[in-house]
Amino acid sequence: MPTREQSPGKHIVPAPSQALAVRSAAIVARGLRDLARDSNWLVKKVFSGRSSHLAISPAGQVCALSSLVRQDTERIALYDIELGVPSLALGVPGETGQCPPGMPSAFAWSPTARYLAAAWGAWQPELHVFDLHGKAFLGAFGEFSNFPSRLAWSDTGKYFAAAAAGGREGRLRLWQAKSESPGAAPFAGDPAGELGVPECCEWPDWQELHSLEAEAAADSADGSALSGFGRSAFSPDERTLSSVVEIEGEWADDSIAFLSVPALRRQQVFHAQGHITDLAWTFDSRRLVYCSAGQANVLAAETMESAPLPFGAELCACHPHLPLCLCFSSWLKNSAKGRLFLVDLNRLTVFDEYAAEGVVDLRWSLDGSKAYAVTAEGLAYIYEPPLL
Repeated sequence: MPTREQSPGKHIVPAPSQALAVRSAAIVARGLRDLARDSNWLVKKVFSGRSSHLAISPAGQVCALSSLVRQDTERIALYDIELGVPSLALGVPGETGQCPPGMPSAFAWSPTARYLAAAWGAWQPELHVFDLHGKAFLGAFGEFSNFPSRLAWSDTGKYFAAAAAGGREGRLRLWQAKSESPGAAPFAGDPAGELGVPECCEWPDWQELHSLEAEAAADSADGSALSGFGRSAFSPDERTLSSVVEIEGEWADDSIAFLSVPALRRQQVFHAQGHITDLAWTFDSRRLVYCSAGQANVLAAETMESAPLPFGAELCACHPHLPLCLCFSSWLKNSAKGRLFLVDLNRLTVFDEYAAEGVVDLRWSLDGSKAYAVTAEGLAYIYEPPLL
């Protein structure tokens, strides 16, 4: 009887070994780390000394002033938060060798963490741009007379804003990115929009405010209680720039100006209660979370209706694509300590928290998978949940 030939597809034959899945080194390291902890928070020492001015990048780096060279001399340095080591020291042509501590500074990262814009009292009074991928200084733009208090980059990197205090000399300026070319700074030349404090005083919204603050205005040397511009943030759709207009005085109330991009024309003005310490847009550009007088609040962009959130906070950072917010409060009821905590903005509930003190800056990673918080003493808190 002839043997029937079997189909090759039905034979059990040896085959070369193949990987069941391709796992990146980051995923493997994350899995090993999760086995050894019972919290979503990691704490690491990033730098020594103290730096009250720093900025976290969406790629997990921090830019801070640090005594790198010798005692009583500061330098601007970059640190890798995950590794806890310095990665790069920044310098510009003509920088002096001796940079005494205490000089003002301001930093802002581009959304992809490729570029860093920086101003420092040891440099020329301009905004300096660095390409961190190429490890190169690209140049300077935006010469200023009043040192910028805050710098802000829009979510796609198309716009950049610099806010400065200085009373009636305070300015808010906005630049639009030019066509990207290799080795060139993304911004240059004159700003696309500019707004001064005196122009704010002419808005109808301010007339009533000034009449209510007549006594405070009379106490100031120049007859104005306005201090200048502070915290600023672009809406994710890049149509609006919200900027804090600061008022002098310990018990004064700040305001938030909502301005069109890029012309900086007035859209709305919201008068808050107390000094505003931070603000952040939700991912859909419909709400603005702001912290004033130690209280967290949420403001509807269309109606300008504000509601207090059921917790206090001084710093806030909204998730890039979820209704979540990372907050920091420097003190808790019946406790001298502060805390970092996550908030569900739809349910208005806190669902994760960790004790912390002295936090200076908060930031979500570019993909929103983790968040960072760094203190003035160089301690970093990394929020890294199993799934987000």
